[in-house]
Amino acid sequence: MAETLFEKIWNSHVVVERENEPSLIYIDRHLVHEVTSPQAFDGLRLNNRKVRRPDLTIATIDHNVPTTDRSLPMVDETSSTQIKTLELMILIKELCM
Repeated sequence: MAETLFEKIWNSHVVVERENEPSLIYIDRHLVHEVTSPQAFDGLRLNNRKVRRPDLTIATIDHNVPTTDRSLPMVDETSSTQIKTLELMILIKELCM
């Protein structure tokens, strides 16, 4: 029987599969954004872990971008902080490469 697109992608990324256990899959692209990524990276830092393949991590600022005049300062302080934090993380990553 033919595989669905999902099955083809899933099966090509399975590392370990055991009965009655979650599968371990290899993620070959890591897409991050400004809302929750800083907390996730902070969790890695607090547990002395690193991103395994930073060269395959792609960051985009897309959740808090104003839909009106982008030349104006951001009004929402939380959104502004999230964007600045991700920009700082990107800068640090580039300096470490």
